[in-house]
Amino acid sequence: MTYALRSFTKTAVCNLSKQRTISASKRTFFSAMSSAVHHQRSNHAETNFRTTRINTKIPILGLGRSHTHTHRFSTLDNSNQFRGYNLSSAECNVPPTIASRVGTNLHLQPKHPLHTIKAIIEIYWQERNGFVTRDDIDPIVSTIHNFDSLLIPPEHVSRSKSDTYYFNQETVLRTHTSAHQTTMLTAGEDRFLVTGDVYRRDEIDNSHYPIFHQMEGVRMFTDEDFADAGVNSTQDKLKMVEDDLKNGLEGMARKLFGDVEMRWVDAYFPFTEPSFELEIYFNNEWLEVLGCGVVHKDIVKAVGRDDQPGWAFGLGLERLAMVLFSIPDIRLFWTQDERFHSQFESGQIITFQPYSKFPPCFKDISFWTSQEGVESTFHPNDIFEVVRDVAGDLVERVELIDAFTHP
Repeated sequence: MTYALRSFTKTAVCNLSKQRTISASKRTFFSAMSSAVHHQRSNHAETNFRTTRINTKIPILGLGRSHTHTHRFSTLDNSNQFRGYNLSSAECNVPPTIASRVGTNLHLQPKHPLHTIKAIIEIYWQERNGFVTRDDIDPIVSTIHNFDSLLIPPEHVSRSKSDTYYFNQETVLRTHTSAHQTTMLTAGEDRFLVTGDVYRRDEIDNSHYPIFHQMEGVRMFTDEDFADAGVNSTQDKLKMVEDDLKNGLEGMARKLFGDVEMRWVDAYFPFTEPSFELEIYFNNEWLEVLGCGVVHKDIVKAVGRDDQPGWAFGLGLERLAMVLFSIPDIRLFWTQDERFHSQFESGQIITFQPYSKFPPCFKDISFWTSQEGVESTFHPNDIFEVVRDVAGDLVERVELIDAFTHP
């Protein structure tokens, strides 16, 4: 078994001295080694550190800790309890570092870039169709709402513990705001936007983070809507729904990016049929903006709406904000450094100005896993969680660069 992944990184963004960066680096790696062993032993019956060597190259990203904090993360007591869930349970893979950030709600902080993007989109849909908005729904949801109600099959990779944070077998941190779609439809809402933080176990680099923010939009069409448009046949109704979806999203894209070239790409999502992705040509490249489609008929029937047609879309706020504000690293949204937050004003798209740069510091870590069942027990996201738990956002990137089996 051989792995060969190489890391590339940009210079760090922060006013940290080289000496401090290196000392923090050393503490990170010594702590990560012991934490990794403990993590693996506590989650598997057998210790997996035996025959496979994995080198991890880790540059340090300076998201300074010495400056004024704009918000604080919640703390956990020594019992590792969080809202009645035992984080030390064998069923739970939610680390304290992730649990402590539940409720931070970056999208509700008025001057934050994510709040600005959210507000622009909400105003657009409220003026266009009178949408109801929700941005305060708890991110702890059942697997029924997160997966089953959206027709996500049992074998889908998104259900695995390598991708999703589980408190227990029936409860997760939502992986998308679509987890609230059926609840809102059952409550009788026909036009709504749901915004919130979502959680997925992911790699470590400048465009991925285990917590990000999504917006879900849904519009269901009534008999009155079709009557007003003079539409009667099922085929014409579906065409009207699809046209309204695309026209509305193209208008939203122009609201955000100006008069840009756009294209629609056929896609697949379990919960919409047909499904599409919208791409725009911006800054000399094609950028995927969102995914969308006609709400799957089985979902509509399951919430007691018979064959009522409607559409849904979902987008990531960070993806849009990084482009519009020229923010180079997704972790900067979480920085507590006032030099970042003082640059922005509520409701305004302002280009981010880097405040200082220092070279990254690279380190390698080697560890062993058992030869039997390596692929079934070890996943790169396991070590990513260990590194995040120990070093937080100081670590810019972690990549698997080599692996071998001892003869």
